Amino acid sequence: MLLILTQNPYEIRKELLLGIGGFASLKPEETFSLSSAPIRAQGEWSCIEWNVGRKLEASELIALRALFAKKNSDLLQIDSLLNPKEKSFFAFDMDSTLIRQEVIDELARLAGVYEEVASVTREAMEGNLDFHEALQKRCAHLKGLSSSIFSDLYNRLEPNVGVETLLRGLKEKKSRTAVFSGGFTDILELFQKDFGIDEIYANVLAREDGHLTGTVTGDIVDKNKKLEYLKTIRDREGIAHKQVVAVGDGANDALMLNEAGIGIGFHAKDGLKKLIVNWVDFAPMDVLLLLFS
Repeated sequence: MLLILTQNPYEIRKELLLGIGGFASLKPEETFSLSSAPIRAQGEWSCIEWNVGRKLEASELIALRALFAKKNSDLLQIDSLLNPKEKSFFAFDMDSTLIRQEVIDELARLAGVYEEVASVTREAMEGNLDFHEALQKRCAHLKGLSSSIFSDLYNRLEPNVGVETLLRGLKEKKSRTAVFSGGFTDILELFQKDFGIDEIYANVLAREDGHLTGTVTGDIVDKNKKLEYLKTIRDREGIAHKQVVAVGDGANDALMLNEAGIGIGFHAKDGLKKLIVNWVDFAPMDVLLLLFS
């Protein structure tokens, strides 16, 4: 099934049916299924549920997405919609996914060590540091900061568009929610309190006498841990694979996205897009409520 996420559903469907606007002519059976495809709305965005009768190859999806992108629209390919009568589970990354910012960058900026932390980020992107090494080096620059800095920082963070509506909607549908973050528990605990997230997993910054020691204690939340947490919660709660949705933006989210029944890159970086099937570039986060039938 293809889900077309757009603010102009009837215009898009018309152009697809007529084979205009760059869209190739459809086969008779595809024309029939599209002409009768349901259109559902979530706020200002709509979803066209198009049963094409087959699974598109990656090259076909890429070509179609390029055409939809010209109309600020997104395309997802899924096996089936979520059944609202069954248990469901949504797992999220935090930074640049649920919120617009990268917490460690904002923390460094607030502490006056942004350039130092940014240099470590560049080193990691050049392949000279692995995730664990990069995290420890970044955190070393935070040594001596008061632990109260997190309250100041949290008030500066902004949820991505549609996040608040999505999380409210998931609560209404009694979906289980979790956030797995390479960031820090201090921020996630505040976010959890505000938005009613069921479970959070993030890195713990060590502290002494109310100040950060510049080190991380306990397990570091990396791509493997995110995968482990998703599988643990899914199996513990007895949630079917097809009822699991994972959302993230970076390459370290790929394992959990590909393990989920529906994995979606949200404003995904190119490194993640190379590893997954589905991503959203234009629509707000609350369109994910349209994954429910």
